[in-house]
Amino acid sequence: MESKIIRVAQGKESTLSQLYIEGIFQCYLLEDKIRETKIASQTAIPSGTFSFRLNTWGGKNAVYKKALGKLHEGMIEITGIPNFSFVYIHTGNTIKETAGCPLCGFGFQFVDGNYQVSQSVAAYKMIYPKLLALAKVENNKITIENNFQF
Repeated sequence: MESKIIRVAQGKESTLSQLYIEGIFQCYLLEDKIRETKIASQTAIPSGTFSFRLNTWGGKNAVYKKALGKLHEGMIEITGIPNFSFVYIHTGNTIKETAGCPLCGFGFQFVDGNYQVSQSVAAYKMIYPKLLALAKVENNKITIENNFQF
């Protein structure tokens, strides 16, 4: 299965993207600002092609297992990103919650110069099984590209 993150808009400190799996739009993603020099927990993932894996040992697993029960088998981690580690697709609504990771949501707003996403938990529950299936496939790929529309 092919997956892609297409960045469509930038705020002062935020980046809004769309997640596609097999060419079908799944949800919006929110990341921090794109920066040439990485600032820990405040920088969007660089453009490129990376992989997914299932992370079952990181600290977020206990929180997500408690919140999601049997749905949660591990965090969906994007790997192979230079100078980045433990990059998970997870829930949250504003850049204060990203920690350098993409947050998922069904909608978005532009507030005080930055984007935020809405209905994050519902979006996560919908995309998690699809991302889980991808993470379990060897040689999976996710492409991140900039194609700013607004």
